[in-house]
Amino acid sequence: RLMPIISGVRRAGSAALDLSDVARGRFDGFWELFLHPWDLAAGVLLVREAGGRVTDLEGRNARLAGGPIVASNGILHDWFLDMLNDDAVPAPNPA
Repeated sequence: RLMPIISGVRRAGSAALDLSDVARGRFDGFWELFLHPWDLAAGVLLVREAGGRVTDLEGRNARLAGGPIVASNGILHDWFLDMLNDDAVPAPNPA
């Protein structure tokens, strides 16, 4: 659902780097279905300190024990969660 409406998918090969890119505003969002605690801890802190949100796929606070994660700039977070879950409503086409 996201691929047709986003401008691109970029991966640095490290969740910590991707989360730091969300924190600094280079990425609007990031998601991954399974991560280990060492992949998450520093990046989650950076995103939250920068004013972003980090949750699981249901919108609950992300567990540092691992599992799915959704991180965003905070503004797009609810829409991002909707798009990643089954009850998604596609964004309007600007054309």
